[in-house]
Amino acid sequence: MISRKKKLLSRDNRLRLMLTLGLAVLLPALALIFVNYHHVKSIERDKKIEALIHRDFQQMLAISEKKINQKAYAMADEARYHFPTPGIESDEEWDKILASLLSKNPWLSHVFLFDKEKGLRFHSQPQQMEEDKYFLKEHEMLKGAYGGWLSMEAHSLVEGMRKKSRPFNFYTNHVKRNTGEEYQTTAFFLLPRVSGDRVAMGGLCFEPGYLRKTFFPEVLEELVTEKLRDEGGNRLAMVVYSADYDGKYDHKPVAMTAEWGDGKPEVIHNLDDIFHGLSLGIKFQGTSANEIGRRWVLQSFLILGGLSLVMITGLVLAYRSVSKEMALARLKSDFVSNVSHELRTPLSLIRLYAETLELGRITVQEKKEEYYRIIRKESERLTALINNILDFSRIEAGRKEYDFRETDIGELVRNTLDAYRYQIEQQGFAFEQNIDPSLPTVRVDREAIARALVNLINNALKYSASEKFLAVKLYRAGQALKLEVVDHGIGITRREQAKIFEKFYRTGDPLVHNTKGSGLGLSLVRHITQAHGGDVEVESTPGKGSKFTLSLPLAAPA
Repeated sequence: MISRKKKLLSRDNRLRLMLTLGLAVLLPALALIFVNYHHVKSIERDKKIEALIHRDFQQMLAISEKKINQKAYAMADEARYHFPTPGIESDEEWDKILASLLSKNPWLSHVFLFDKEKGLRFHSQPQQMEEDKYFLKEHEMLKGAYGGWLSMEAHSLVEGMRKKSRPFNFYTNHVKRNTGEEYQTTAFFLLPRVSGDRVAMGGLCFEPGYLRKTFFPEVLEELVTEKLRDEGGNRLAMVVYSADYDGKYDHKPVAMTAEWGDGKPEVIHNLDDIFHGLSLGIKFQGTSANEIGRRWVLQSFLILGGLSLVMITGLVLAYRSVSKEMALARLKSDFVSNVSHELRTPLSLIRLYAETLELGRITVQEKKEEYYRIIRKESERLTALINNILDFSRIEAGRKEYDFRETDIGELVRNTLDAYRYQIEQQGFAFEQNIDPSLPTVRVDREAIARALVNLINNALKYSASEKFLAVKLYRAGQALKLEVVDHGIGITRREQAKIFEKFYRTGDPLVHNTKGSGLGLSLVRHITQAHGGDVEVESTPGKGSKFTLSLPLAAPA
């Protein structure tokens, strides 16, 4: 009845623990995982990762346009300061300076100087005029067109540029060359050393081949490298596309980074100002924003799954740990109850027989000797129990010390058995003793080995219900001594054989629960054996008995 109540209480405590873990930990964790799961699903559904990447690309392309324009402005501005000054240099000096500019700056295709009073001076790269018929036609066409146009519009152009922070106007067009159709941009600018009332300006054309082969590839590579250095991550690829004025791209690249490869850009940004009519494109090398988004979502789900697994594992471990602690607390409670009973029984008997003898009620000498023998046996039983408890206490505190001495192990076992032979025979046990007489001496703690043997004998006496048999065997096996204790008692299930050496553990057999005990005996046996450098093994079959074997090395620890 008591055992059933304990089981019910244990079941209630376990249920209470599960409810506590579920309400305090599991439900909030599951709610968090559920919210994160739906958050990741919304990111996947709304393609937020791709949108973030595209927004970052748009920002980078806008910054890239500014850097491209800054480089082009710097080149044009430097050339501007080397132009001749109307009203100071002569016409011949104008031609020399313009020719020198073309010679020193191969990135220029045409340079020109217009003065309202003296007209237009227009120079082009001489070698190109010899090698490219289209370039020669372009020279003639531009020279005539600019001469007439500037004669009419120069005053308004000059007034407009004087109002700007940068005195430049840029015009773009496509020109025909031997290599095919090329993109060209032309800069008109105010001359730096010209008086404010004079209508004069200079101009230059960026060589299309230089833009395609040098300017754009270099600046794109710089931008990609700078982005990688500052932020890391996937390497980018960039391209400059030619576009019509409606923003419809013909996908004919003007220039690109070396790693561009095939495919379309992720994001395209229309250029304005200096390079109107071109567009910048950007993408990842070897992947795409969509692929990165899918990979991020997959990683997020894997992380959520991993966290869920860790959480579940943690809960299982916590449950097992708390359950183990509760079981240990219950075992300690049982231990206190059992030890109290174990102590009370011999003390009661000692007191009873001592009082009987003290009152002089026993006059027969044989009866007196029997009472004295009972008092001695009960006191020995009491001493053994107290020694077990003290040993356990020292072991738990890490203060247990052993006194190793050269010992005749056969004699030690024989003397221990002789001390318990009367108790064995009184309980009706068939007893067999087999001790090898040729065993060498070994270094052991005599008291500890005797206590280990006594604990095994006591267990055999307690838990043998029907067939009462006990055998003790001591022999040599190789470099070890074997001490066997065999009984035909209740036996131990295979599942419990690994647990019986744990402190306070007692098997689930009804006979064990109905028999008082501390649950420390086998735990002490294992500790004593291991302290001697050996080990203890058990072979058992439920209902047929058990065999405990202590293995001690012949060279025991010092």
